[in-house]
Amino acid sequence: MERHIREQDIFSICPATALNRKNINRFHLAGALEHLLGLRRCSAIYQSIGHHRDPAAFLRHLLKALGIRPTCASADTQRIPPRGPCVVVSNHPFGGLDGIVLAELLLTIRADIKILANSMLNRIPQLREITIPVDPFQTGTALRSNIAPLREAMVWVENGGLLLVFPAGEVSHPTLRSPEIADPPWHRFVARIIRRTGANVIPVYFKGCNRWPFQLAGLFHPRLRTALLARELLARQGKPIELKIGNLIHHRWLRNYSDDQMLKYLRFRTYVMGHARPLRAAAPIPAVFRGLKQRRPLADPQPREVCRRELLQLPGDQLLVQSGNFAVWHAQAAQIPHLLLEIGRLRETTFRLAGEGTGRACDLDRFDTHYTHLFIWDTEKEQIIGAYRLGLADQILARQGKKGLYTNTLFHSRSDFFDKLGPALELGRSFVHPDYQKSYSPLLLLWKGIGAFVARYPRYRMLFGPVSISNDYSDLSRRLMATTLLRHAQTHDLAMMVRPRNPAKLKPVRIRGCRSMVHDLHFQDLKEIGAVVSDIELAQKEVPVLLRQYLNLGGQLLAFNVDKHFSKVLDGLIVVDLLQTERKTLARYMGAEGLSAFRAYHSSDTQADPAPAPRPLAAPVLRQAG
Repeated sequence: MERHIREQDIFSICPATALNRKNINRFHLAGALEHLLGLRRCSAIYQSIGHHRDPAAFLRHLLKALGIRPTCASADTQRIPPRGPCVVVSNHPFGGLDGIVLAELLLTIRADIKILANSMLNRIPQLREITIPVDPFQTGTALRSNIAPLREAMVWVENGGLLLVFPAGEVSHPTLRSPEIADPPWHRFVARIIRRTGANVIPVYFKGCNRWPFQLAGLFHPRLRTALLARELLARQGKPIELKIGNLIHHRWLRNYSDDQMLKYLRFRTYVMGHARPLRAAAPIPAVFRGLKQRRPLADPQPREVCRRELLQLPGDQLLVQSGNFAVWHAQAAQIPHLLLEIGRLRETTFRLAGEGTGRACDLDRFDTHYTHLFIWDTEKEQIIGAYRLGLADQILARQGKKGLYTNTLFHSRSDFFDKLGPALELGRSFVHPDYQKSYSPLLLLWKGIGAFVARYPRYRMLFGPVSISNDYSDLSRRLMATTLLRHAQTHDLAMMVRPRNPAKLKPVRIRGCRSMVHDLHFQDLKEIGAVVSDIELAQKEVPVLLRQYLNLGGQLLAFNVDKHFSKVLDGLIVVDLLQTERKTLARYMGAEGLSAFRAYHSSDTQADPAPAPRPLAAPVLRQAG
């Protein structure tokens, strides 16, 4: 009976058990306030579901009674580790509702969760089992009373449990200094728990905020804001609550940060998800508004019999790699006039599907006549499924100077840039046929072809060329990738020798909810950058696959240019020194024998090529399709 009375008084300002003649006026005033603040309605809802004692069942029925529908992608929930120490951090836009929604979701995945939450939440008996209560107000008394709960939270995580924490401690709100509705500064104890336990972290972002009357009240006094939380909870009845769960933040990405830097990083990883571009089928934008030339219809395919005949006429030593039905060849333009037209058609087809392309019927230019073409031929279907364009920079520079290199159309370079590079291959215009993009095998095969080519002509230890970040990525993702890669992977001596012809406007990354510019983040590896990009892109894309390929080889970004003639894609000039690439990675593409020959060549004193570099044949006159 006593417990029943206490439960009835959970939402009471003045409990009925304290009623007497002396305070009857105060009791009636408290009742009016309870009605005004929505506490009576909260009490009625609680009484209707209070018989559910299990925390998971209680929270599930509470959300049902409130008519609140959390929306979260099923792929997001799979990011929650099913076991092991983990800390879940979240922004705090609504108040207690955030904890209710997130706790109910987490309990469907694992049972060992605790919420480090406002002590007011602990008044509800059904939640005491999963709550570690703390006082969110920064008073001397609160700081002392929070020592024991923080120790309990730390022990919980150390023993392999999951801890849900709202690092702000208070609901998101504006301040007199900043009108932006965002969390107040996050508490340092969260960083200490993570550092002490070595736990991985999952960021969660709630979209939305409480109404403006609530925000204005908080400007007068924070406790007045707290008093209105029940009304805000009831105002959400019948409305969806949208949340996004981010990728796992590995502890190794955090351990080099100070406590303050770690909080900035975690806050960034949380709020950056609020910039995710929604997935919707956008209406086609007229080319004139995209700044593009009017796109022509794609060229007709070349006759298969003609293409097969050209392939059969290639010398056998131009076959680089054979794998099942796929064969990788290299050839000059004069050897494959029809195959080259087909390559140009497939390039344009593939690039258009990625939001790029020239807009012409066939993607061929003046450089194709003197570049080497590496392509995969499907012997069963008798078609090209992927290709690369290789420029033998030393030969091209000797015959035509810098104007003979495609890279020169995107970047200015000093003459000593190529002297410092030495013999190098310019790579570009790569594609994999859309029907074969579901598998990584074609791209791997193209790179095995490049590896075989370099093994035959080992003086080409340096690779360089433009690598694109397409318009399929949001502006934020593009800027984040570009600024991060330039800052953390830049070869400064080479970078001083080049500059973009049309520089990309890489503004500092500004994230709503992070009141200071994000300029001191230090990403540890490519996987971490990919996780951030995936959190921004709702299609869950990561770093472009070709850019990942170059970076895995040890590639270094020098500059970024916007290509006005190729759908305004963002092109990064990348340089790879194969002697700096890990042996295991090189062996994957060159094979053990090819790697040994390549290493032997560069360790010898004479460095004489076992085979001369291929001589370009006479350039044909290309018939432009369309």
